[in-house]
Amino acid sequence: MNTVKKVLDKILAVVCIALFSFLVLLVTWQVVTRFVFNSPSVFSEELAKYCFVWLSLFGSAFVFGENGHMAIDFVREKFPDKMRMGVEVFIELVVIAFAVLVLIMGGYNATSIAWNQMNATLHIPVGYLYAAIPLSGIFIVYYCINSIYLIVTKKKPLEEIDLSTTPKAKSDLQGGM
Repeated sequence: MNTVKKVLDKILAVVCIALFSFLVLLVTWQVVTRFVFNSPSVFSEELAKYCFVWLSLFGSAFVFGENGHMAIDFVREKFPDKMRMGVEVFIELVVIAFAVLVLIMGGYNATSIAWNQMNATLHIPVGYLYAAIPLSGIFIVYYCINSIYLIVTKKKPLEEIDLSTTPKAKSDLQGGM
């Protein structure tokens, strides 16, 4: 399970870096064409919107894998370790339910409906653009299942388990830059 997580982490990291880089280039191109050439690019603004959505969805899935999302853990800290582990498993199950119902099923339905619609600006099916929704849901569900597996097998709260997969990330967590 750890090998799959490492591969998925690397893929999502590369995809997010590529999307962010492409987004910067698109926005720069839009600014140059609008203010330098006085003729704004037709496609770059629309493509940047979808690129940002894909980046947000895949980035959020990646953050789930690193357990780096925001959490209000004031109440959770009041519980003893065994009960805290139960609360963490419950939270992961709630996230799985949300991801399955909203992201995977809802995203699949939206993608299916939009599959035959063409984007007027980009001339591609809108379904391709919506496909990031169920994909990110699948990644989030995998990461939640992985977290539950780690909590159960390590018999520790999630915050005490090292989830980082790269040596650089591990050294950063330990304070070494």
